[in-house]
Amino acid sequence: MPKTKYGKISRRFGTPLSASPSIQKVLSRRSYGPGVQGPKQQQRRRTSTFGLQLNEKQKAKLLYDIREKQFRNYYLKAVRRKGNTEQFLVQELESRLDNVIFRMGFAKTRQQARQLVSHKFFAVNGKGVNIRSFEVRPGDEVSLRDTKTNKGLIAELKEYAGQRTIPSWLSTNPSVLSGRMLSVPEGEDLSGIFDPKLIIEFYSR
Repeated sequence: MPKTKYGKISRRFGTPLSASPSIQKVLSRRSYGPGVQGPKQQQRRRTSTFGLQLNEKQKAKLLYDIREKQFRNYYLKAVRRKGNTEQFLVQELESRLDNVIFRMGFAKTRQQARQLVSHKFFAVNGKGVNIRSFEVRPGDEVSLRDTKTNKGLIAELKEYAGQRTIPSWLSTNPSVLSGRMLSVPEGEDLSGIFDPKLIIEFYSR
């Protein structure tokens, strides 16, 4: 999705849907929704329960860049498990390879992580993977492939990774862009910009 669209949609929801600095800058300048009467519309707007549920689903879909069919499949997979469905849904989303690469600091945005996966920059347990929805499991190692180490972008990403704070469910070696998933995310690591409870309610109607 083009950055301009991410900017407009982020303004609409009042929260950044991309880690791109340009999106952060747009929100800092214009925290209200897009349009000439954005500030006034935001003051008048009243959202129904259905609208709130739909908004949370849309935020999650846009944040992870997932189409409706695939997103619903994540919901169905979470529902089939016994336990906390809301927690399971977020864990499914966070375990995607493109998201894990982003969380490890090996990409500056999820959009960049998707491109790196598509071009097979990374391997999981030594095997190159170009499917961004690939599910990373506890114990799996994600590493830069040997054939990609001389790319000009890599030095920049290594420096960036060394400055990132990594969540507790991951461990990394920024100097070689390698990391391991220690466990599924839990507790505070599951908090985000969308409410999974409202998403579950949306699909449970």
